[in-house]
Amino acid sequence: MSDNNQLFKLKDLRGRLSEHNYKMTPQRQEILKVFIENSNGSHLSTEEVYELLRKKDFDFGLATIYRNVELLNSLGILTRIDFGDGRTRYELNNANPRIHQHHHLICLSCKKVIEFEEDLLDNLEEFIARKSDFQIVNHEVKFFGYCSECRNKVTN
Repeated sequence: MSDNNQLFKLKDLRGRLSEHNYKMTPQRQEILKVFIENSNGSHLSTEEVYELLRKKDFDFGLATIYRNVELLNSLGILTRIDFGDGRTRYELNNANPRIHQHHHLICLSCKKVIEFEEDLLDNLEEFIARKSDFQIVNHEVKFFGYCSECRNKVTN
């Protein structure tokens, strides 16, 4: 990722913080940099953010990271994801909330998470909204199964 792209994203995220009367503290900036640098399909737990910051010689306490990640989640800057593995994970929420986000394919064996970009549920969503008189603004889908690598290990 180029530095210009990264600075633009940090500038945008700074604006999103200030909309809610929060400042871009050094801790928030470094936490957001970790998410920007790992926005290629990584879904980071708070502990993983902590370890990545330690590798960069930042000495933020785990409690500080927890508080800031939760704040960024509550402001809609990060999205909380639960893959059913007992660990809460987060990713940058850079999508329009009216546009469906990607879905996740979760391997029950190796716990790998694969993002699936196509949204094939628009017709079902319209049907449910019409039948129930319910305004749906988004949905989240997780599929659990076995990735090709784990299936190949069993057959070999």
